Amino acid sequence: MLFWRVAAGAGGGNGLARGKVGLEHRRLKEQTVVQVAERLRSAPASVIVDYRGLTVAEDGELRRRLRSVGVEYRVVKNSLATLATAQLGLSELDGVLRGPTAVAFSAEDPVAPARELSAFAKDHQKLQVKGGVLEGRVIGAEDVRVLAELPSRGELLARVAAALNAPMVATATVLGAPLRAFATVAERLGQARGEASAPA
Repeated sequence: MLFWRVAAGAGGGNGLARGKVGLEHRRLKEQTVVQVAERLRSAPASVIVDYRGLTVAEDGELRRRLRSVGVEYRVVKNSLATLATAQLGLSELDGVLRGPTAVAFSAEDPVAPARELSAFAKDHQKLQVKGGVLEGRVIGAEDVRVLAELPSRGELLARVAAALNAPMVATATVLGAPLRAFATVAERLGQARGEASAPA
């Protein structure tokens, strides 16, 4: 009988330990959802990719390249990413949250995630750009490619500095080019939504 009580007590201790682990695991999941939702909300642009097939070395190279330009790169479970996007009303992303998913964010340069991931994908075709978020709006893979062609924040500041000493027409041309590119992305979004809402 004494042995039975000791064994039961030991089992209860293990159950308590498992319960603590379960609670900690749940807390970490909730924390991840909050963090991803906050990044998607605050970052001017985010890009979602499927990294399936990349080797450990290639993944390491990608992370180093992104880190060097101030881009945060996170692998996220689709179930948690879906909860995060639901909080922001970005349910249109549900269609791309399939397979291995990673998200890149940049608080400083809205072009950096699209530019670096698109460039890396050209040399490593296993990396698939699936879409993203631009100023709170869902964009597709093609829109990410358009965004990747825009000048970086540093390049734009350099153009502005040069334009300050240029004639007014030249200044307007320099500053207008990036805006026209952003307008192209916005126009694509408008066309896509118009087609989706048109009666069959």
